[in-house]
Amino acid sequence: MPVRIALPRDAQALALLGERLWRETYTGLIPESNLNLHLAETFGLAQQAAELADPACTMLVLEEAGQLLGYALLQNHPSKWAQVPFVRPMEVVRFYVDRSLHGRGAGGQLMAAALSHAAARGHDGAWLQVWDQNPRAIRFYAKMGFTDAGEVSFRIGEQVDRDRLLVRPLDARDATLSQDSSVEPGFRHPPRL
Repeated sequence: MPVRIALPRDAQALALLGERLWRETYTGLIPESNLNLHLAETFGLAQQAAELADPACTMLVLEEAGQLLGYALLQNHPSKWAQVPFVRPMEVVRFYVDRSLHGRGAGGQLMAAALSHAAARGHDGAWLQVWDQNPRAIRFYAKMGFTDAGEVSFRIGEQVDRDRLLVRPLDARDATLSQDSSVEPGFRHPPRL
């Protein structure tokens, strides 16, 4: 499945995809009022357009038959958490794949592209937060080489949850992950537009 860097024209599709995947993942687990507050702050057209225009952000998308089915938002910035041990970290801010692709390797393909993208740009590590009540995601990230660096908090509306902070060092070998056709056919690192 092709992975590519999202373009400004993808903002509306990303806003809809992001909200849909968040609702599918967290409805019933997070009070509706907090879920709605978070979605309003995070997934509107204006927010997606701003992230796509931000030079510190890169959005990678999984696309099949012209439809976006997954995305990873990467952000180049220092971590506010002392447990992140890297000099030039890249945060995986959001990482979601449509349920229809679970168990089919698409998540691994997208993460390989994200890690490759970060390593190719000189980042020495990647980090992310994952809800401590999401064992499936925690197992996936461990499979992708992330290790637990401790507990941190995450605000969703008026609610503060416990997250696990996961870290993964990067090196030159990671920059070639997406060049392996078995991992990610067709992914290339085009210049930012």
